[in-house]
Amino acid sequence: MPRTIVDIHVLQTVPPSNLNRDDTGSPKSAVYGGVRRARVSSQAWKRATRDAFDGLLDPSDLGVRTKRVVELLTDEITRQDAALADSAPALAKDVLTAAGIKIVAARKKKDAPEVPDESGYLLFLSNRQVENLAALAVAAAHAADGGKVTIEKSAARARADRAHSVDVSLFGRMVADDTALNVEAAAQVAHAISVHAVANEYDYFTAVDDHKKADEDEDAGAGMIGTVEFNSSTLYRYANVDVDQLHANLGDPEATKRAVAAFVRAFVASMPTGKQNTFANRTLPDAVLVVARETQPINLAGAFEEAVVDGEKGGRVAASIARLADQATELHRAFDETPIGCWSFGVGERMQPLDELGTRSTFDATVRAVADLVEQRVGQP
Repeated sequence: MPRTIVDIHVLQTVPPSNLNRDDTGSPKSAVYGGVRRARVSSQAWKRATRDAFDGLLDPSDLGVRTKRVVELLTDEITRQDAALADSAPALAKDVLTAAGIKIVAARKKKDAPEVPDESGYLLFLSNRQVENLAALAVAAAHAADGGKVTIEKSAARARADRAHSVDVSLFGRMVADDTALNVEAAAQVAHAISVHAVANEYDYFTAVDDHKKADEDEDAGAGMIGTVEFNSSTLYRYANVDVDQLHANLGDPEATKRAVAAFVRAFVASMPTGKQNTFANRTLPDAVLVVARETQPINLAGAFEEAVVDGEKGGRVAASIARLADQATELHRAFDETPIGCWSFGVGERMQPLDELGTRSTFDATVRAVADLVEQRVGQP
């Protein structure tokens, strides 16, 4: 059976910024091709992509990742049957335990009010799974009619392992206590790296005390001084979606089409929010290449193993686009790789090298074309 893989390649220039910090507050970096590159972790761009889903998908298609799952289920049980408000916390714990999810006492802060128990790890549940588990708890409470509530483990596990949301299906779920509840991720996101070498810089800043400045008897010195580390870069970003795995997770061709379209749109247009108020670094990509394949995902980072240097013909972005096109062309030729679809879009005449790989398009048209391709191929024998 032929596979369907969607690769997304993005070249994006960001001005002075600190998109993704390490534990010291410095912009993350990595050595690649023997030189230091700017880096934005895959986790940071996955989070930005997930956040963008809020404006692209209905809440019923999404999930929530939290340790406070007892509180979440308690609220949903109460919403479904207000008469169960007092017993809802116990019912929530019972149904989660029956589903194979370990519940532990929450860490209590000193002098803080009592907090509900929680899972021992972040748990990713779809909103529909939360509703279905709550409905099972409500039905069990009604059946008990004031007696001991019994919740069947098989029923609870089934409700925790069906009706997966788009984000759970794309990014996966690991449940340490019960691997049967694990969900294999259908999407992979690479760490974004700069196509060139970078050297971090420091912004020395002062913050004036307005009230002190207005006092003639006080000096007008700063109320605070500090530094912020930053860099600027042209990033190569890459992600892929295994459409077949996504379809297996969702179990619905229409939902799969909707999920792929949302992922392509969200990944391309999103950006991590680190220090964005300080740097106003929000940009759109310079160039995007989307390739549909039947074989395997192909990351084109090898195009930039030799760092782009100042003075390359046409500038850094044009040189990067040309390298990306050359890498894709040479790999396709060497490995007898024939894409089943290829679209590119971006700014200006510098996009011309990518035109030779496939259809020159626009953002919206590319998303629609990929969605149509998925619709044609999902469910084919």
